Amino acid sequence: MSDGEMLIIEVPASTANLGPGFDSVGLALNLYLRMEVTKQDHWEVIPLAESLKVFPANDTNFIVQIAQETARKYNAQVPPCQIIIDSDIPIARGLGSSAAAIIAGIELADSLCELNLPKEEKLRLGSEVEGHPDNVGASLMGGLIIGSQAENEVDAISFYGLNVDIVACIPQTELLTEHSRGLLPEVLSFKSAVHAGAKGNVLIASLLTGNYELAGKMMMQDLFHQPYRRSIVPELEQVESRALTYGAFGVALSGAGPTVLCLAKPGSGQAVAEGLAAELPHIAFTCLQIDQSGSRVTKKMNVAN
Repeated sequence: MSDGEMLIIEVPASTANLGPGFDSVGLALNLYLRMEVTKQDHWEVIPLAESLKVFPANDTNFIVQIAQETARKYNAQVPPCQIIIDSDIPIARGLGSSAAAIIAGIELADSLCELNLPKEEKLRLGSEVEGHPDNVGASLMGGLIIGSQAENEVDAISFYGLNVDIVACIPQTELLTEHSRGLLPEVLSFKSAVHAGAKGNVLIASLLTGNYELAGKMMMQDLFHQPYRRSIVPELEQVESRALTYGAFGVALSGAGPTVLCLAKPGSGQAVAEGLAAELPHIAFTCLQIDQSGSRVTKKMNVAN
């Protein structure tokens, strides 16, 4: 990137698991982290969204740290920049805000250092930081992603034909992933693991074949994580008990929570959101769509120069 150019990076939000697809299934959503980047002689991060003003405004910012660490892996150095950053992804709500930041950092290093990394390498790098490929994979690739991570290897497949309406039911309280993950068991019995894995397999097959009723059944029969997290996310049961009445076919925690996700047939999402909002006024309801593109990087001339 030349001194007279501006780099624009957009990264979508994501949801993960969809019930039994624990740590392996992700879906990109049309909420975005956006950055306008120009070179200057020192690091400066300028937040536009109120939620971002709690984060460092210098080179200790998480996104900058990810960019610098990524560059070091390829014997490169990221030049200092001004980053004007905005986001409509809620923080600590289970909608992939940290994964979006990780992908933004990787894209920043890739562009500024001209690394020309393939998507597969970016996914490996992001999964290495995040610990699993579902959120970072969705933010990077867009669409529906099914991934597997083992040590230093990540295998993933993206699918772009899923056509559903999505309603995000967002509680007012934050929930840190570390706390939510701490509730999960260390081990499952062999029999329980086989049963839980089978539900994840049927979930994917039913989504890909358009059998939405069966997909919804699998979403609400997860055995990997939702039974253990219900105690700290009361909104899950509140939404589950009502959403199907208004047209949703499935309900699940979004990632580690506390956001609850409703999936509905195309054209039904608004009715689901309006019906739930009338009964559950303490929850914010947002109608979303699947982002099919993933992270985007463009360059334009900086009019300030």
